Amino acid sequence: MQNTRQIAIEKLQAAGIRPSEPRICIYEYLWENRVHPGAEGIYKQLSPLHPTLSLTTVYNTLKLFAEHGIVQVLTIESGELRYDIRTDFHAHFKCRKCGKVTDLMLPMPDLAPSPDFQVEHTVLDFYGTCPECRK
Repeated sequence: MQNTRQIAIEKLQAAGIRPSEPRICIYEYLWENRVHPGAEGIYKQLSPLHPTLSLTTVYNTLKLFAEHGIVQVLTIESGELRYDIRTDFHAHFKCRKCGKVTDLMLPMPDLAPSPDFQVEHTVLDFYGTCPECRK
């Protein structure tokens, strides 16, 4: 079984991205922490372990990852960007109480418009209270 670092290196190389140390660390973090973090959250978690990492590097790396299709940018709330390592189509649920964003595995209906339209991106987000906050 491959370790997370090797997965990160292979994924970056396959996407045509040079696997620098900051890029590997950020990809590893996303792979191991599927909590849909924002750039600042990633920076706060990684900077104690990687003191030379800057917030600008995190933002630039996430932008690069999104441009190469290896992360999905979520705009769950206005002005709030989060990042998802899962790039397949799936729904998200955001808890209004704790702010946690969760992947939802739902059967997706065929919602394609007429063949005259070329759909490039679809978003399905739900909002409410998560099971933990309802307790």
